[in-house]
Amino acid sequence: MAQTKTILRALAGETQTIPPIWMMRQAGRYLPEYRATRAQAGDFLSLCYNSDLATEVTLQPIRRFGFDAAILFADILLVPQALGADLWFVTGEGPRLSTITNQGDFDRLHAPDDIHETLAPIYQTVRNLSGALPAETTLIGFAGAPWTVATYMIAGRGTPDQGPAHALRQENTALFEALLDRITQATIHYLSAQIDAGAEVIKIFDSWAGSLKGADFQKYALAPAREITAALKAKYPAIPIIGFPREAGDNYVGFAKATGVDCVALDNSVSPDWAARHVQVDGCVQGNLASRHMVSGGQALVDETRTIVSAFSGGPHIFNLGHGITPDADPDNVQRMIDAVREI
Repeated sequence: MAQTKTILRALAGETQTIPPIWMMRQAGRYLPEYRATRAQAGDFLSLCYNSDLATEVTLQPIRRFGFDAAILFADILLVPQALGADLWFVTGEGPRLSTITNQGDFDRLHAPDDIHETLAPIYQTVRNLSGALPAETTLIGFAGAPWTVATYMIAGRGTPDQGPAHALRQENTALFEALLDRITQATIHYLSAQIDAGAEVIKIFDSWAGSLKGADFQKYALAPAREITAALKAKYPAIPIIGFPREAGDNYVGFAKATGVDCVALDNSVSPDWAARHVQVDGCVQGNLASRHMVSGGQALVDETRTIVSAFSGGPHIFNLGHGITPDADPDNVQRMIDAVREI
């Protein structure tokens, strides 16, 4: 079945008349069926760790929209929790973690290969999905990139400028780099286990890569992505990897060659025409419709969707948003987007 799956064909470098499509955060709060299932779980973390319910919410957008891929329902902060950080979610405000700001905090973290007991329910979700998805639907596993995960572990929450992580990087480089390495090694273990459970594609989300500039981007965004990719490729050479260094700007150029990823996901801060000339020349790209169109809809949604498909029509392309769909999105607009892609 693998060679007939459109996502895998794109990741292998094939140009397709109609690009395959999936959507970041496609299982989420914009869907009434998701909200009902989350209420059944009780809270977000309970939903992540309940394999049956996590399987259900992953399947919901596949049933409703027929996307070409399903992405495992989980969260990038499950890895720091498995490493020993306290993790909880505040309603309306997002995640909170115990912080890593000194050597004592770091020393209390678990070893990278001690994460699997905590994460066992996630692997079970992958196994469930591997058996439950339609034969034509690709299963994507994922993790957060080390830099992005570190920003949360250092600050204890999301921050607008990742200031606490930048401060630790400058003030205690050895500790910062030790933390990044711990996350990198744990991520390799985590993603390997997802592949063993049935994930067919891996995506690495570096949501805050754009706040790293110059040599810091090369050292703390690109190098860890290269290390994770090399480790996975050594063990699973047939598994494609998508890298997403969000808001990387000019650093998107050459990212695929420098890291070894099979596809570069693009945010909507770069134009499709520019990305086709400078990024898609190295292989598959994914993206990059602005998620606001899922709220506003209308002809602008259709026109921009067609513009993106046209711009990337000369090479391998997976259609997606430039960031995750937001809770205020209209499901009808998702269907309009899919129709606009597939009508072409």
